[in-house]
Amino acid sequence: QVQLVESGGGLVQAGGSLTLSCAASGSIFSINAINWYQQAPGKQRVWVATITRGGSTNYADSVKGRFTISRDNAKNMVYLQMNSLKPEDTAVYYCHTLIRGFNYWGQGTQVTVSS
Repeated sequence: QVQLVESGGGLVQAGGSLTLSCAASGSIFSINAINWYQQAPGKQRVWVATITRGGSTNYADSVKGRFTISRDNAKNMVYLQMNSLKPEDTAVYYCHTLIRGFNYWGQGTQVTVSS
């Protein structure tokens, strides 16, 4: 069992920045990659970024160059630094990991970017 808890969302003006956090607990030794997803109102959840245990990262084209994913293994934390935010980044952001074929999701944190 793994628990993921997101925090750090809020309201920000376009061009601004936010940092989201994902706290992992439970069987964290089983965690390899941690992902961030976003779900805009009325749309499907889409992948945003991934970081592996070793620190390799990958980003969706829509956020590349603006978002940075990082992790602190000692604190069991993963972060998503979001810069140059756009109104289209408005969404609920979820932390996710896949362990032995089972998907673990956090409860999500709302990010709203005003124009």
